[in-house]
Amino acid sequence: RCENLVEVYFQLQQQVMAASTELGPELLPRLLERFNEVLSSLVKSSFLVEKQPPQVLKTQTKFQASVRFLLGPQLLKAAPKPYVVRADMVTEKQARELELSSYSNTLSESTGEILHNTVALETNPTSGNCCANFKNVLLKKIKRCERKGSESVTEEKCAVLFSTNITLTPSNVSIHLQVLSLPIVVIVHGNQDNNAKATVLWDNAFSDIDRVPFVVAERVPWDKMCDTLNLKFMAEVQTTKGLLKEHYFFLAQKIFNDHSATPEDFQSRHVSWAQFNKEILPGRGFTFWQWFDGVLDLTKRCLKSYWSDRLIMGFISKQYVCKLLSMQPDGTFLLRFSDSEIGGVTIAYVMRGKDGSSQVENIQPFSAKDLSIRSLGDRIRDLGQLRNLYPNIPKDQAFGSHYNKEQTGKD
Repeated sequence: RCENLVEVYFQLQQQVMAASTELGPELLPRLLERFNEVLSSLVKSSFLVEKQPPQVLKTQTKFQASVRFLLGPQLLKAAPKPYVVRADMVTEKQARELELSSYSNTLSESTGEILHNTVALETNPTSGNCCANFKNVLLKKIKRCERKGSESVTEEKCAVLFSTNITLTPSNVSIHLQVLSLPIVVIVHGNQDNNAKATVLWDNAFSDIDRVPFVVAERVPWDKMCDTLNLKFMAEVQTTKGLLKEHYFFLAQKIFNDHSATPEDFQSRHVSWAQFNKEILPGRGFTFWQWFDGVLDLTKRCLKSYWSDRLIMGFISKQYVCKLLSMQPDGTFLLRFSDSEIGGVTIAYVMRGKDGSSQVENIQPFSAKDLSIRSLGDRIRDLGQLRNLYPNIPKDQAFGSHYNKEQTGKD
């Protein structure tokens, strides 16, 4: 514990001072200077962000954050008045300079204007924790820096720098404390939210712990991407039912635009940031992430229970649907996420003509708005041509628990 280390430090310092005459006039100052360096390093490392600011931060929107000083209750109890912690926006370049100088530099200029950005560092009498709680902070505006090449504003990362100066008694050592938040993408409009989330997800998933801010790999192994998409899906939808191997295969075909490779082939590949959220998918008007995020949003809002009951096959191509359904009895159906629209779920079913030939039909995708008007379960009940959920579960058995009880007298 930090408190124990500080106690050891003060005991050693007292022993050195007691032996000052034996140490001599040359060794004593060097030892005391080294003690101060050790203490400063220990104290600085105990200043940390307890509650991170939102990683996608919209201007003119209030947010909360808090920092905690682990050694505060022990070191600041004799302070005549509370110290004040300041919050400032810093660019990636400024964050890098601060990190490389081991936080010995102070910030020269804030990259954005933050209102209510100073808070007292106080010890809570109940919990005993020494914290500065920013409860009503507002980023009024952001000063954009020069971007590299084709980099968009939603790829630009910055951070909040929390800082304060304290003086330790009785040694009278002055220490500058500062700590960076996680990387933040600042947006000015809600339509930038989707792309900003992609930048944050990539950075959180694929950055190294000990890195220069905010360097992250441009290409990552496909299996790591699969893990990331799975964790993101389960966290957003709040389900324990994750993605399956066949889902990963479909997603690989989509992101790599390759329908000839095997699942094993994809395992050895790397996927780039550009493939994830810069390049438009062939024949579409959106990127892979924009499409996947649309599925996340739809499932979270309207399909959580269906997904958790494994009633939605979801990530599957039209071609594979045809292969599965073409040999099935009339009225066999399954549910898949729309390939051509963002945030849609469609029903594919098989029907046979008079000549006995099978034909797979795809119903126009339902959006979140559609499903808020009438639920997916009730729509399935309405459609008489749907009989059995693939492979052979009667639809009332599969979806019965999702039907709403109809109001009497309702048209």
